[in-house]
Amino acid sequence: MTDILSFTRNRCTSVEVIDDQTIRSFCRLQDTLTEAFVEITAQLPDLEITAVEGDIQRTHRKECLDSTEFLQKVRGVRIGPGMLEIIKGLLEETTECKELIFMLQECCHGVILSLTKDILLKAPEDQEGKIEFFSKMVRNNIRLYNRCAAFAPGSRLVEGLDPS
Repeated sequence: MTDILSFTRNRCTSVEVIDDQTIRSFCRLQDTLTEAFVEITAQLPDLEITAVEGDIQRTHRKECLDSTEFLQKVRGVRIGPGMLEIIKGLLEETTECKELIFMLQECCHGVILSLTKDILLKAPEDQEGKIEFFSKMVRNNIRLYNRCAAFAPGSRLVEGLDPS
């Protein structure tokens, strides 16, 4: 019998409001080769990252086995426009562990998406109205592109959209 390669992945990003001034976001990744988490805490209303924590319990990549202390460099960064470039600039020179950088970015995106939920509730009731509403929303905020299945390439909501 032929050996069959099997790979599974589960990634989850969650956001929790701690109090009127504090929001926490964490991303957990578990797949056949990796188990890791990243957690950030941000102060409202400026969305400044005040704490960051991360750990890799299991990985096949040697560069990810080093200390996760490099994540502390993002303390003080504001979640918002330009944050992805700032995070890359601060961390890519420090580590080759792209998974943790990606997970940190996912935590930031989770905060943004959680703060837009009130806008999402304003969508029209009819199906065509919803499609137009959400399509316009992702076109006005390109950072939403490919952040969830609804805004992924191939979705009706992003037809004709050039994210570059």
